[in-house]
Amino acid sequence: MAMASLLSCSVTPKTCSNRSHLPSLLFSSQQSSSFISGTKPTLQIISKPKKKFIISANGNDSVDPPDRLIAAICYFYPFFDGVQYGKYVVTQFEPIQVLLQPLIPAIRVFKSFPFNGFLVFITLYFIVVRNPNFSRYVRFNVMQAIVLDVLLIFPDLLERSFNPTDGIGLDLIQSLDSTVFLFLLVSLVYGSGSCLLGQVPRLPIVAEAAERQIP
Repeated sequence: MAMASLLSCSVTPKTCSNRSHLPSLLFSSQQSSSFISGTKPTLQIISKPKKKFIISANGNDSVDPPDRLIAAICYFYPFFDGVQYGKYVVTQFEPIQVLLQPLIPAIRVFKSFPFNGFLVFITLYFIVVRNPNFSRYVRFNVMQAIVLDVLLIFPDLLERSFNPTDGIGLDLIQSLDSTVFLFLLVSLVYGSGSCLLGQVPRLPIVAEAAERQIP
């Protein structure tokens, strides 16, 4: 089928090199600020309170429909970038093939140029995340999608350093790829669905890293 042939391609070195340009600041931790107060010889340390992301998650009209749509669409970015990890799952489960069939044209366009993923990253990060003209709701969800895409570096590197052709090693790689793909699929459904309802999706690990990058 078209979907199986599309997913059968392995990750190219160009894809890995593109991700190597992603800024390391995505996983940097914030430092607590301190100062010396008064003229006495005592040192007083006051920790700066951590900025928390607070927004209504009740699915009401607190989030504008355009913001919901933009936030929902951004979760397709990491899914398209890591769709090749589903090559084993898609060939074994026909319902997933049917589910992904409408996305094949968009996936083909995204994969048609090796640097598309990197260009999308640059666009989302510098034009959306760093732009205060967009709402905090949009910037948070876009940043979650970016962090999720950056995490794809790890299974990519593991596949390149450990590339068995048969035996238990191949079974482990197949299990890893299938797990990564299913996590991306669940993240897409959960993230986009929550955004369309005006709620705040919080992906494990990803949400904390995304919050630290929102100005």
